Amino acid sequence: MARRKKIYEGKAKILYEGPEPGTLVQYFKDEGTPMPSAPQTKAAQPEGKGVLNNRLSEFFMTGLNSIGVPTHFIRRINMREQLVREAEIIPLEVVVRNFAAGELSSRLGIPEGTPLPRPIVEYYYKEPRLNSPMVSEEHIFAFGWASQQDIDDMVALALRVNDFLSGVMLGVGIRLADFRIEVGRIWEGDFTRLIVVDEISPDSCRLWDLRSGPEGTQAAEPGPMADVYTELARRLGVLPSNVTHVPKPTLIN
Repeated sequence: MARRKKIYEGKAKILYEGPEPGTLVQYFKDEGTPMPSAPQTKAAQPEGKGVLNNRLSEFFMTGLNSIGVPTHFIRRINMREQLVREAEIIPLEVVVRNFAAGELSSRLGIPEGTPLPRPIVEYYYKEPRLNSPMVSEEHIFAFGWASQQDIDDMVALALRVNDFLSGVMLGVGIRLADFRIEVGRIWEGDFTRLIVVDEISPDSCRLWDLRSGPEGTQAAEPGPMADVYTELARRLGVLPSNVTHVPKPTLIN
């Protein structure tokens, strides 16, 4: 097998040069934790996590593509790899919050679980050395990370992703409290457009279980999902046949 050229390696994924110009191969590792600005806490590093996140991200990205929300996803290659479009990454994490939780609760003193009057969109500068600090639109414009049109397009993308994910999760007894996406820029002729990149998985979402007990009865109070990777894949019908259990991670901070 020919040795592939590594383009980038992060905590949870590796990007390799793709088989065709303008493509990359995205490999999901078992290691890695969410970025500090992500809604979720540092998860455990369970065996098989990369396989599950590959399947789950494929499921969500395919669903988004089917409703006209553009993503970098092309197809899954194998258990741990998927073929994606190469894009110029905008150095921001876009976080959408539906309920008060985690950092928002501690920063503003809003009780955990409080429904927000409308989805709130926040931006975090994607720089791990700085612990991915929260930034305003003024920072984004001042440092040239994105234009006003980019911001408008990112908000539109994020809210459409929110509508899709909220509906899918609710259908399997899960509340989407908040999540983050990353956005990239691609060229189509003389024009550019923004697309959803990276991944959508439990590493980038805060999920609360609306079910309780073996019969799936309604929970009195929504809470963190136990064994979230395996349980989410099972409920969505995408659990790989050779992955039967993933140790329980720590979810919410």
